[in-house]
Amino acid sequence: MQMAEKDGELTAQIIGGVASFAAAYVARKALTFAWTQATGKEPPTEPESLDVGLGEALAWAVVMGVGLEVTRVLAVRTAYRRLPPRGSVRGGGV
Repeated sequence: MQMAEKDGELTAQIIGGVASFAAAYVARKALTFAWTQATGKEPPTEPESLDVGLGEALAWAVVMGVGLEVTRVLAVRTAYRRLPPRGSVRGGGV
């Protein structure tokens, strides 16, 4: 593997990680807002607590799990799509 390919993969991993982190932050805020609007109360902060109903705890876990994973996949794919194709030379080389 050439050094440029290794650098490109590292760049892609870093950009994908940053995009994933940022998207997860925004998604969590959006999901919390949507939950509050739909149920009229804040989502459980400790779903493991026995003070939270099992149905509510499971619903929040499913909403967060699916929501965050879908957001992560979309963010990483979008970030990768914006990178130059593998094997391309930056700077207009020969």
